[in-house]
Amino acid sequence: MVKPSLTVGLLTRRLKTMKQVIQNFRSGVLKVDDVPETICRSGGILVNNVASLVSAGTEKMTVDLAQKSLIGKAAERPDLVRQVWGKLRKDGLMATLRTVKAKLDTPVALGYSCAGIVREVGSGVDEFQPGDRVACAGMNYASHAETIFVPKNLAVRIPDGVSFDEAAFVTLGAIALQGVRTAEVKLGDAVAVIGLGLLGQLTVQILKAAGCRVIGIDLEASKVALAVEFGCDAAVLRGGDVESAVKRFTDSFGADCVIVTAAADTNDPIELAGAIARDRAIVSMVGAVRMDVPRKVYYEKELQLRLSRSYGPGRYDADYEERGKDYPIGYVRWTERRNMQEFLRLVATKAVKLDRLVTHRIPIEQAEQAYEIITGKTRQNYLGILLTYDETASDKSKVVGLNRTAKAAEVRLGVIGAGNFAKSVLLPRLAKLGGASLVGLATATGRTAKTVGEQFGFEFCSTDYRELLQREDINTILIATRHDTHAAMTAEAVRAGKTVFVEKPLATTEEALTDVVAAVEQTNGRILVGFNRRFSSLSVELKQFFDGAGSLAITYRVNAGEIPKESWIQQDEGGGRIIGEVCHFVDLLQFMTGAEPTEVFAYRSAAGADTLSIVIKFSDGSVGNINYFSTGDRALPKERVEVFGGGRSAVLDDFRQLELWRDGKRKTSKRMSQDKGFDQELAAFVAAVRSGEEMPIDWRSLVMTSLATLRIEDSLRSGKPETVNFKSEV
Repeated sequence: MVKPSLTVGLLTRRLKTMKQVIQNFRSGVLKVDDVPETICRSGGILVNNVASLVSAGTEKMTVDLAQKSLIGKAAERPDLVRQVWGKLRKDGLMATLRTVKAKLDTPVALGYSCAGIVREVGSGVDEFQPGDRVACAGMNYASHAETIFVPKNLAVRIPDGVSFDEAAFVTLGAIALQGVRTAEVKLGDAVAVIGLGLLGQLTVQILKAAGCRVIGIDLEASKVALAVEFGCDAAVLRGGDVESAVKRFTDSFGADCVIVTAAADTNDPIELAGAIARDRAIVSMVGAVRMDVPRKVYYEKELQLRLSRSYGPGRYDADYEERGKDYPIGYVRWTERRNMQEFLRLVATKAVKLDRLVTHRIPIEQAEQAYEIITGKTRQNYLGILLTYDETASDKSKVVGLNRTAKAAEVRLGVIGAGNFAKSVLLPRLAKLGGASLVGLATATGRTAKTVGEQFGFEFCSTDYRELLQREDINTILIATRHDTHAAMTAEAVRAGKTVFVEKPLATTEEALTDVVAAVEQTNGRILVGFNRRFSSLSVELKQFFDGAGSLAITYRVNAGEIPKESWIQQDEGGGRIIGEVCHFVDLLQFMTGAEPTEVFAYRSAAGADTLSIVIKFSDGSVGNINYFSTGDRALPKERVEVFGGGRSAVLDDFRQLELWRDGKRKTSKRMSQDKGFDQELAAFVAAVRSGEEMPIDWRSLVMTSLATLRIEDSLRSGKPETVNFKSEV
């Protein structure tokens, strides 16, 4: 038995942990938690926060929703309820419950607007240097935390003369600026702004800088008065005769534009906007309000209703925000990043003034007070609430001990990655499995590492997976990260002397596969890839049924469903659906035939990029057909396998039912719920690690499956059959 290491204790005593504001969506608990410090990655920068702005609109809605009952949450998100019902019908009760629980247990990082100092620059970033003052934006990036990682397109330099407190307004400023751009205001336009909170006050100042005449509308007299101080030409209380006031302000024409910046669960703002707008005016929706559009007034006035997309073009585009791909300025003049830069320029020139907007400055350690204020638990007038941080803070620990001792076991696991699949499928099973203990967990974000680590009883958590590889008391590594990281992490773990369980695919490129093969051969390493389907009790029964039958003919139909092209699975990090999923089916065919693939030929349908037919020849003369369809109805069960050979036939329906036909007789095996082999797979892996015996899937078989899957991609490109040959190609 290996002895526990002192690494965790030493690290946590030497370095303080990072503080971050975290919202638990299931329990509703909001707290400032001590979590492992995030690490710098390629394509972005590591920033020590100095100030971050609490958004009274967006963040209040998040906190309010989290604190509702399960029924209340369902009422607020009927779209998610429909998804749950769909999964329930398809995958059964237990699988659905595990998925829902994993989603609800995912911690939410609050905050999306901050400013600080660059500490480290990732590869592929030339725009910033350590020591730069920067303003940052983005949910899950520019959060309320002592240290943050931000992709380069979500950060801008702070101009001289702009303070950190002012720069922390950058996201709300960009939102306000984009709302004005969406309204297409012109010099001299009469513009009504409904809602004079932070967004409204910023919008008023931006409109004045653009040469507009502005009338502000709000429910609170103090906000109306403040808007006048910021240059608003007129301002009225919503309780008064707003329509008459707007008529007087516009010589009875009505507002040329109406910008709604209110945040409220009411339809009043959109109704009021229609009432005070002139004929053919533009209504720009910026705030979160109900949008039951009153057709009569909008139709008769021929109003244009426009929704302003948050910070601007690039928002919700992963290529722009996460992968750093900018839009050409000649085609997209104002992106979200350029909006951020322009807002800070307006602040630097004093066209926008922010000092009167800051009502509270609260240290990060006391951040709960801010949310008590915005949710009304503490009754105080407020506008801008800033959370403040120690500018001179040093590095924080990337390891946090969880004050738990894992159960004694021969298999001491370090787990890398804690996405939905790991949380709903792998970790619940491993936590209950005898002979294995959960020692260390590493994820990209500290909040996830801490929350999931506590949930499943890990001894410690970290944001640096190499902490797991260096630990002497961890002998086994499980990798459940994004697909393009699997090969490198597997090779590194094998070279560190660890036994490895890696989720599929083993590699997304042949170069990456070559590295893994070299690592295994150099070290006699032991790995298993998560090809779970062959471990299903129905798959095992099917294989046994065809023992001695000779060559087989197999048809494997997969009703895969559509995945949007912008999904990470379809990008480089996912490797595409063939690499990421079809490998499962190649492995099951190998298992059934007991033979190696020797040649593949793939055809793509014009019906869709992810609709294709694949023919695989095997060394024993067997032939397998994989028909992978993305264009069907999702209500149809996903997988159906038909096998023929030796006078026998079999049909496996979605790992729920198996029909075996021989000598005119039929035998049927059924399962109460879908059995895809996850339990058996993990149990077999743990047993192999404990005993030191061979892995449950032969190493050569793992490589052949990976090679055959890569050759499918090659065949689609070449239009020809492609040979699968382990010795000559790897």
